[in-house]
Amino acid sequence: MSGTLGIGVPVPKMLPVTGTWTLPFASYFLLLSNRIVNRRLSNEKYFGDRIAPDGDNPENPDPLLVDIRAQANFLENVPIALLFSAIAELNGADRKILNYVLGSLLLLRIGHVEFGLRGSKTMGIGRPVAFYGTQAVVAGLAGWGLWLVKGYWGL
Repeated sequence: MSGTLGIGVPVPKMLPVTGTWTLPFASYFLLLSNRIVNRRLSNEKYFGDRIAPDGDNPENPDPLLVDIRAQANFLENVPIALLFSAIAELNGADRKILNYVLGSLLLLRIGHVEFGLRGSKTMGIGRPVAFYGTQAVVAGLAGWGLWLVKGYWGL
């Protein structure tokens, strides 16, 4: 599990687990981004965050706003989780558990959009489940990262 520098010096792979999960997360991010572009093109709405002026109506949420919020919410949560994952992995986190955690996070984020925001009146069951699940993953990764370096602080 190592590569080489240009002069033949072996270098270990530093973040194989976090690196493995970048493609699935990036793929879903690209899907969310393309939904926004497709919505804009099909409605000829090239600027702004709403198609209709009454887009804040909870009974009939504006689809462009829902798509934008789905992407933004993904971007608010996934990068920090991947950063905490990388920190934990660099400090010796169990790679099997880390794979399960990142797989769970991906499913939570997909559930948040597909079974939450895009659900009935933007409040499907996926939304609260994914919110609390994502919070648990982020807090768990941060705590795990701290636990892995506790010896540095003399604990």
